[in-house]
Amino acid sequence: MEKNIEYYAKVHSIESFGTVDGPGIRFILFLQGCSLKCKYCHNRDTWDIHGGEFKSLDEIFDNILRYKNYIYPNGGVTVTGGEPLLQYEFLIELFKKLKKERIHTCIDTSGMVIINDKIKELIDLTDLFLLDIKHIDPEKCKELVGISNKRELEFARYLSDNNKHMWIRQVLVPGFTDDEQDLLKLKEFINSLKTVDRVEILPYHNMGKYKWEELNFKYELDDVRTATDEDIERAKNILEI
Repeated sequence: MEKNIEYYAKVHSIESFGTVDGPGIRFILFLQGCSLKCKYCHNRDTWDIHGGEFKSLDEIFDNILRYKNYIYPNGGVTVTGGEPLLQYEFLIELFKKLKKERIHTCIDTSGMVIINDKIKELIDLTDLFLLDIKHIDPEKCKELVGISNKRELEFARYLSDNNKHMWIRQVLVPGFTDDEQDLLKLKEFINSLKTVDRVEILPYHNMGKYKWEELNFKYELDDVRTATDEDIERAKNILEI
């Protein structure tokens, strides 16, 4: 029998005690499927929506509750991927149940979606967004991840206009996202938002390269060096964070 998308999710994996994707100790749910083609992606195996496995709403919720004593009240649940907003109907149902338990909800997303009524409903149920700005320049963004940044910047503005807390993140890829003028434009954009609690610059690394190779895909950044501590410090100084 065909499974109802509202009550089942395509899940890649689960991490019980996450400490970097939101405040406190967090239950991390990795959903399967992504519409972007980020050249630096370290979870290449999450792209295919036909991968992963179906898990029911009750199964996932009951699993989360087993860890409530660890994640409540200072931590919570973070949903990442892939791109979790592709499975927004399931997340609406999950977050409704989590809110009844007073569990903090967080979504790690690129924001590359059309903001319809269902997305707005999910946004209302979400306490914090980890918003990954792929690139501040629309053409460079398209070259790096496959599409322009128009939707993600609109998503950020919507969160700001509706008083939703966010952490802005950008992966620092040498030769791609480390240009000084681009970083200054990113700084200007971030400063235009009202609800940014934190800005994080994440160093590019190639530790996920083997996943591309296992799937018989060419890793396009083979000649790009990993970002150093000095690279990160320079970017932070430009952004004044």
